[in-house]
Amino acid sequence: MKNGLICTLLLAVAVLTSCSNSDNQDSIKIDEIAAIAIKPFSDSLKTDTFRVKLIGTEPKEMYLSFTITSFEGKKIYDIRIDAKELFKNYDVKNLNKKKTQIKFLKDEVDRFLDDENFMEPALTDQESPDSNVPDKSFYEELKKSQLNGFIYRLGKEQKRYIGWSQQNKKVKPYYSCCK
Repeated sequence: MKNGLICTLLLAVAVLTSCSNSDNQDSIKIDEIAAIAIKPFSDSLKTDTFRVKLIGTEPKEMYLSFTITSFEGKKIYDIRIDAKELFKNYDVKNLNKKKTQIKFLKDEVDRFLDDENFMEPALTDQESPDSNVPDKSFYEELKKSQLNGFIYRLGKEQKRYIGWSQQNKKVKPYYSCCK
């Protein structure tokens, strides 16, 4: 009799657990929102690893962690892009629910490493610096080296273009502007 009661209770717990798990299958698992791309960047032939990951549990406190690791295994770029900065330039009415905010951030991660964000090369001979170029000497260095560049968004109206400075042995912005 005791064994039958225990079996019934275990079966009931198993059924309840499986039902509650199936309800959560539609939700997004935040710890799995990440993307990786392998592209030449700090060298014209060897590939570096680009990673972006969504970190946090509450949308307004979340951030995108973006890193670039060189072909030598050294982290050469590491920044944090706060979710609230990304939310700032968008219609708040459309981003007023947690689920919508998380979906928006997931979409940002999914698009972050799109092929169109990799500039091959970063600059062509025909391009000239303008007022949005923070370092004209680096701009010219990057133009001569013909190394690749990368673009990412800091918000709806702000993009940052980065490249590898062989001279300074670090990643530097070469252009920052509006959309």
